[in-house]
Amino acid sequence: MFNLAWIHEAIAERIPHDECLVYRERRFDWAAVTERTRRLADVLREHGLGCHRDRGDLQGHESGQDHVALYLYNGNEYLEGMLGCFKARVAPVNVNYRYVGEELIYLFENSGVRAVIYHACFAPTLERIRDRLPEIRLWIQVADESNETLLEGAVDYEAALASAHATPPVNLSPDDLYILYTGGTTGKPKGVLWRQEDFFRSAVYTTPVRSVDEVIESLRPARFRCLPTPPFMHGAAHWAAFNFWYSGGTVIVQSQPRRLDADDIWSTVERERVTAVTIVGDAFARPLIDQLAAKDYDVSSLRLLTSGGAILTAALKRELIECIPGLRIRDTLGSSESGSQAAQSTTDAGAATTGDFELAPDSLVLREDMGGALSAGSDERGWLARSGRVPLGYLGDPDKTAETFPTIDGVRYSVPGDRAILEADGRLRLLGRDSATINSGGEKIFAEEVEHALKHHPDVYDAVVVGTPDDRFGQAVTAIVHLRDGASPDDTSLSDVVREQLARYKTPRRYVYVDEITRSPSGKPDYRWARETAGNALT
Repeated sequence: MFNLAWIHEAIAERIPHDECLVYRERRFDWAAVTERTRRLADVLREHGLGCHRDRGDLQGHESGQDHVALYLYNGNEYLEGMLGCFKARVAPVNVNYRYVGEELIYLFENSGVRAVIYHACFAPTLERIRDRLPEIRLWIQVADESNETLLEGAVDYEAALASAHATPPVNLSPDDLYILYTGGTTGKPKGVLWRQEDFFRSAVYTTPVRSVDEVIESLRPARFRCLPTPPFMHGAAHWAAFNFWYSGGTVIVQSQPRRLDADDIWSTVERERVTAVTIVGDAFARPLIDQLAAKDYDVSSLRLLTSGGAILTAALKRELIECIPGLRIRDTLGSSESGSQAAQSTTDAGAATTGDFELAPDSLVLREDMGGALSAGSDERGWLARSGRVPLGYLGDPDKTAETFPTIDGVRYSVPGDRAILEADGRLRLLGRDSATINSGGEKIFAEEVEHALKHHPDVYDAVVVGTPDDRFGQAVTAIVHLRDGASPDDTSLSDVVREQLARYKTPRRYVYVDEITRSPSGKPDYRWARETAGNALT
């Protein structure tokens, strides 16, 4: 039985005194994390939260389980919150901590949460909206540097754990849910529903195994000390944490988790002898590389850098390998709706590439009309898809579920919207998200491939590409560019670099220069901001 909480419990039984979780001065072995998460589960159960489908009293619960919002910055409490929820057989819901009142209300109502675990600094925001959330029956406040007082009726996280019982979980099921809210940059957030067993096999432990015993026998507890640098509220970070946990590794959280602090990340690598770091594309890689150039750190322990969720260009891969001898970069491709679909490993700076990947089992490229799979070397653009263990769908959205998870010739697929080409050697060439496609004069241009090309220019620090209205072509390719300090705008030079790599019609027709590009905390471009910024600059 592959249940996320049960696997963690089984590993803790095997290596109870090995280090499991580190945050600042707090160090927890596997036994301590097990006890704390059992206690949290007890708190949730004591407030009537749990799984209803086994009792047959769904009471309007579409998923059969209660849902608990995690409105937290990175810290030990975030991962404890996930595990504690799983052990109580409730489903944790990730909350974007940048949301404000109306966005939070939408998310809480859409997800149907019955409890919220939140950092104290968010108490004033919650106080302003809590009267509009009558379905929430439990508020658990995690103390932080803000020293905000406890919300009326809320319970303190540590006090609640101290008074609870460390009761072992019971009746855990592979059908228990993992929920990941995604989106919000191109539409309303959507909750992706996974069976835990499917999620385990598709996203966090892709090595084929038949039993939990095989997972236990494969443990390498002394090998991995992992630092996931993105916010845990996004899948990339907590997927990495659970992946390394299921190898018996230690998960480490940097001391300054509320923003991307390159000095803090490298200082944590040095202090904790971190062996693996997880980032999200160029938005994380660029400041980390610049910080390595500005200050000396002992990063000799670091052997693996994984990236997922956004572009990691070949140029930055080369710089990372040159900065850290012996480093292996694993660039992963997947989505909230598909799990891990493809990967690329690089150890040789001279062999670094950006967009070609080896497909995982059950992943394929469907034809444009979704009439079947494309064969290698067809040179046709298609849809990156996955069959087999895919999500159940979107919470409360049957229409979007049918669109993203179509059944074709009796086979159910996940088709999140990435466009790709299958090369003659069977490798995948990723083009980009269909939602970020620009239609210029009838030609489809993928924003991400133009962004890749622009970043080859030595003066470009960051870039985002969007389509803007054009009387002749319908849309014009428009680049929003953040230049390196001291560089001067030069449209011609930038266009020349793009033309060296892409067809001429994909070259930006307009450039907008900014001091900073807005991205989500996970490093993904905010295309709504980009379109608004371009529109304001060009009017």
